[in-house]
Amino acid sequence: MLTAIAIFTVTYLVLAVGRLPGFRVDRTAMSIIGATLMIACNVLSIQDAYAAIDYSTIILLFGMMIVVANLRLSGFFAAVSAWVVEHAHRPILLLSAIVLVSGFFSAFFVNDTMCLVLTPLVLEITRVLRRNPAPYLLAVAMAANIGSVATITGNPQNMMIGSFSGIGYREFSAALAPIAAAGLVVLIALLALIYRREFRQEPALAAEHRPVHVDRVLLWKSLLASTGIVALFFAGWPVSKVALVAGALLLVTRRRGPETIYREIDWSLLVMFIGLFIVVAGVERTALSSELSALAARFHLQRTAVLSAGAAVLSNIVSNVPAVLVFKPLVMHLPDPRHAWLVLAMSATLAGNLTVLGSVANVIVIERARREASISFWEYAKAGIPVTLLTMTIGAWLLA
Repeated sequence: MLTAIAIFTVTYLVLAVGRLPGFRVDRTAMSIIGATLMIACNVLSIQDAYAAIDYSTIILLFGMMIVVANLRLSGFFAAVSAWVVEHAHRPILLLSAIVLVSGFFSAFFVNDTMCLVLTPLVLEITRVLRRNPAPYLLAVAMAANIGSVATITGNPQNMMIGSFSGIGYREFSAALAPIAAAGLVVLIALLALIYRREFRQEPALAAEHRPVHVDRVLLWKSLLASTGIVALFFAGWPVSKVALVAGALLLVTRRRGPETIYREIDWSLLVMFIGLFIVVAGVERTALSSELSALAARFHLQRTAVLSAGAAVLSNIVSNVPAVLVFKPLVMHLPDPRHAWLVLAMSATLAGNLTVLGSVANVIVIERARREASISFWEYAKAGIPVTLLTMTIGAWLLA
């Protein structure tokens, strides 16, 4: 028991810090090391480690990565974003368009992707129009996080929760999509208020046509596959199976080499998931697991507000995916696990807007914009704190 807890603690400390001090060990490497130590120290057998891996989550994430890679390489996201921005003739309309595009597509095609696509486009538009890029960049990151709350395929932690809980795609969206929609409206209002100087005077914007390269064959092929999988998700088909089949079909091509798709897949994230599944399973196998029910009752985790606050704090310490894995054994001991899973999905995702380090989406936007627009930790927090508190309050209220 002590060995398992020690391995778990060290692994999660490295996840919180980002690297093992004094060594070139990142989060993915530490998850591999932690999983291996669980096996080497006989906390888990090799067979137990195999059984600990949630293959449905890995397959779903892998399949969606292939689908998103095809959409991105076809130029679909860039074309849609460019069209919307060109038709927003006022700063507040530009802000609203960016929020809606980032939020809507993040709900279906993983939030990190929209940040990768939208950030350079927003930088170029704000540079040409001579606008302050900060509120528009914050809109990309925060809307991506908020929009991804709406569905199981919005972000990696939702994919895990969908697999663990057995909640269907349609049922999940019915509960959380209204929270995402309300959150996007709140985001527009708060950014307009915080950066009111940017939006106080609203001269007409004239964005010139920005040519976007589109691979039409790949575009239609990707759109057909994407429309099909979303329809099948809502029809109740197994999400991991649908995503995998769609991804496999998209690899059948005569025009583009599969290696271009492989380069778009986040292999390190998949490996980190596998390692964390094993690390958490090691703790679950100890005597500590018998005390989880009492622990959940002691902290009143059955209460929506308490569980939301706990998930938000832990998500900003170790990131939302590891946080969900920590709460997994606790949720199973609550009186209403289905409700708890939905609360966890909402709070772990919305909490990503609290600070720059709260989610990978934030880091992508800040890093990609660094050369042209520097957004400090405190400037982000000036918007991130009120957005997170208000959206989480709305979310907890609607779920309660």
